[in-house]
Amino acid sequence: MSLMDITKMFSMLQPREDEEDNGESEELNRAVLEDDYRTLDQLLSQDRYKKFINRRSGWGVPSTPLRLAATKGHVRSVEVLLAHGAEVDSLDVKAQTPLFMAVSNGHRECVKVLLEAGASPAGSIYNNCSPLLIAARDGDVDILRQLLDHGAETNVRARLPEWAANSAACSGPLYLAAVYGHLECFKLLLLYGADPDYNCTEERVIAQIKEPKTLLETCLRHGCRTHPKSLMSQSRLAMRRLLKQTGHPHALGELAIPVALVNYLRHQP
Repeated sequence: MSLMDITKMFSMLQPREDEEDNGESEELNRAVLEDDYRTLDQLLSQDRYKKFINRRSGWGVPSTPLRLAATKGHVRSVEVLLAHGAEVDSLDVKAQTPLFMAVSNGHRECVKVLLEAGASPAGSIYNNCSPLLIAARDGDVDILRQLLDHGAETNVRARLPEWAANSAACSGPLYLAAVYGHLECFKLLLLYGADPDYNCTEERVIAQIKEPKTLLETCLRHGCRTHPKSLMSQSRLAMRRLLKQTGHPHALGELAIPVALVNYLRHQP
């Protein structure tokens, strides 16, 4: 993250001068913490409270009520806040979005509600990490699938500075799923188009590695099959990749083809 990015991010986080808080933010946060969604709804129906709906406050990491609700997994409060116009991708001082916090804490229902409300599956450009990387690391298949269904990039990399490029070479979701032993996440990422040949291509980094190993070499060392995929298998992968690129990963069930072929394309018996 550049100095310009940091300056811009902190300017976004500054409270407006015309927002004189007389305890309204504290009351909103209390209702969220207790998941008292009815009281929260009543408060936000009043203009004096609603103008603080996107206000960052609190100890530790000052955050918006929506970010707080997503962190705690209080889905009913999340729904109330969104219904009253809360900014779905509001940032805290660490540039973490409500979706990022919901994913980090494994709150699947909150993830679903936020994504359906238009939250970016990529998180914030000002944060070095992304929701997909977190889900792949933690092995939450359901959350991972939700993010991918809403367009998350399967080959995303951590946003690290140039001096840390060697770490970026080993920070993709497919790599994290493999390293942490999450086989189902690993398979799901491949089905959604993750590049199995993905590897670091930066010459400066490669020059520092005495014996670089590709993903293929690693798989062969652990006994994977060496014969090539059949034409049917390659066609299946090509169709899934094309549907993902056009933003229609669920269109398999709508194709005018026999059910047996649909199941085959879905990797189902």
